[in-house]
Amino acid sequence: MRQLGRGQIELTHEAFHALEPWRAASHLRELLMSCGVLPAIDKQICLFERWLVGHLAAISDPEHAQIVRRFTTWEVLPKLRRNADSGPLTTSSRKYAGDQVKHATSFLQWLTEHGLDLGTCRQSDIDLWHVEHTSHNRNTIRPFLLWCATTKLTRRFAPPAAKISQAAPISQDQRLELLGRLLTGHDLPLRTRVAAGIVLLYAQPLTRVVRLTIDDVIHGDHVLLQLGDPPSPVPGPFADLLLEWVSSRDNMNTATNRGSRWLFPGRRAAQPMNPYSLAASINDLGIPTTAGRAAAIRQHVLEMPAPVVADALGYHQVTTAKLASQTGATWSRCAAGDHLRSPSGWTPQRTDDR
Repeated sequence: MRQLGRGQIELTHEAFHALEPWRAASHLRELLMSCGVLPAIDKQICLFERWLVGHLAAISDPEHAQIVRRFTTWEVLPKLRRNADSGPLTTSSRKYAGDQVKHATSFLQWLTEHGLDLGTCRQSDIDLWHVEHTSHNRNTIRPFLLWCATTKLTRRFAPPAAKISQAAPISQDQRLELLGRLLTGHDLPLRTRVAAGIVLLYAQPLTRVVRLTIDDVIHGDHVLLQLGDPPSPVPGPFADLLLEWVSSRDNMNTATNRGSRWLFPGRRAAQPMNPYSLAASINDLGIPTTAGRAAAIRQHVLEMPAPVVADALGYHQVTTAKLASQTGATWSRCAAGDHLRSPSGWTPQRTDDR
């Protein structure tokens, strides 16, 4: 702060990239953005740009550093910024962007170790690299390879198609059992119970759960949760938990978060809780978030038309239609009037049609 006041540090985002310790610098930058002193930039972009400075500096080959810088400047960062225009970025988005850059760097090094460069690289070399690396590496290198071909740094070739693995869902009986544990586990942390309940009831990823605000909890004659359009009704027992949490949220006593509207406030100024921290606390309860979410969305498309589920829970209609096809759900299975109600009117009891 003294250096800023004396003009020894420019009041710009670029200047903050080099400040140490980085956590303190990041905290100060978020305070300055929340006060309007610095232009508001998505937190994940700030963290990515800071990381990128160090990553580029660590690349020993100048030509490699130049290529990676060009790839990041013209491909990775523009995509991050476009996504940020549509809504706050998630930690996963930043990590995936970082992985693209890291694997582009390692691919260039791999070429050098094999006596190759981008200009002499052939389809057989691409195929060999894919054989030697993991599925995640193969998926994250694909944007770089396509960019290289588009910018004519390489000859045209066909990168193997990206493969997306999906977690196997838990059974409906397991899902109901876990929901019952959350409702009756009075000795469990309230924050964790509420977050896990939103995952298991409404099939929401934690990156979306942490972006919910208390304004998304609508309470009048009935409690509703605004996840899409229309808002989803909250079952009575869980509604009590949700309202209790709204009135007793953590991390509200610091100067950075007074008056925070986040449903799960974080410790940083104007920021929600980190989804990975929330995931860790849920996993500690023995609740598999990804498998639980997969079970929830499949149950919803079994009970209601896929377009209704998509609108109410914030999913893409193509996704819910595909899940409906996989589960064998049809419109004929929906009772009359189901197309008018929102998913998640859940009660903890078994039904014949699971």
